[in-house]
Amino acid sequence: MNGLYLHVPFCVQKCPYCDFFSLRATEEQMESYTDFLIFTMKKWKKEHPDFFCDTLYFGGGTPSLLGAERLCRLTNTARTEFGLTDAEITVEVNPGEIPPDFFPPLFEAGVNRISLGLQSANSKELSFLGRRHTPQQAASAMAEARRAGIQNISLDLILAFPGQTDDSLKESIRFCQENGASHVSAYLLQIEPGTLFFKNRNSLNLPGEEENCERYLLACQELKNAGFSQYEISNFAKPGYESRHNLKYWNQEEYLGLGPSASSYYNRKRFYWPRSLRGFLMGEPPIEETDRVIPAGSFSEYALLRLRLCKGLTEKDCLSRFSHGIPSSLREAAIPYQKAGLLTQSPESLSLTPRGFLVSNSLIETLLEAL
Repeated sequence: MNGLYLHVPFCVQKCPYCDFFSLRATEEQMESYTDFLIFTMKKWKKEHPDFFCDTLYFGGGTPSLLGAERLCRLTNTARTEFGLTDAEITVEVNPGEIPPDFFPPLFEAGVNRISLGLQSANSKELSFLGRRHTPQQAASAMAEARRAGIQNISLDLILAFPGQTDDSLKESIRFCQENGASHVSAYLLQIEPGTLFFKNRNSLNLPGEEENCERYLLACQELKNAGFSQYEISNFAKPGYESRHNLKYWNQEEYLGLGPSASSYYNRKRFYWPRSLRGFLMGEPPIEETDRVIPAGSFSEYALLRLRLCKGLTEKDCLSRFSHGIPSSLREAAIPYQKAGLLTQSPESLSLTPRGFLVSNSLIETLLEAL
């Protein structure tokens, strides 16, 4: 079954670390955008009558800015057009920007998962990160969602930024545990071109590589101690609460992304909409990625994605999908890194360790050269 991602490119203000496509919008613009997403979903269904999905993810930007009524209209359209049978439906929410009576109508429309942008449970750190909420507002948002019936709540954390300490990280993880989060996404801070942090990078006193590694490994251990099992480089969940939608990306399953900057993988092709709201609303078509170094749908791409998961590559899954197991050339190339503690392999599988995840980009690239 496919996944559906709807990008909501609206924010009150840009966070200094964020390079996702987003901008400010009026109520009129948000209404027009909602209408166009509905039109686009219906158009896609007419052109692809066999397309059905069992996950829906509202990302951004700040999807909660649309308000419950618009989000419900989009959810109901997705259900009418694409089925959404036994679906996981996620809405990203900023804790400080939740309209009154926001969660009950979402729950009635079938939303059963909230992804809350906590980032830190320390007020000073939130200020540094440019966040507009307090830890208390985040706790209140979680409580409101639960009262409405939404029990599956994921929290985002940022790791290894200036001013963060081991103790403050532990404080944030305790917040996740004590407030009943079912899932945590913990990302090392990335300084991306075009962001305010990138502009000011020389004055930020950024942590060094060793400190980044230590902070990440501490987060992995503390989250494990708090009952969250790591299942992907940056994702941890209570048993049974792994993100079904995001697992589609890493399992090389197909999905449709709609909205400016949204990416898709469908019929073994990868394509994306340009980062232009005007272009999207004018009906400009998506751009197919035809110059990929690693072909879409190939075993190399599958390995690239699956090695992000703690499960890694398994003989069973490789045989099921490609009619062959883990290539012997890949296993041989992995031996030096196995000895270094960066990955593990057995007759059944090959996977990276937490230390391997820290160098995953270069490590996976090296391994794929053996294919």
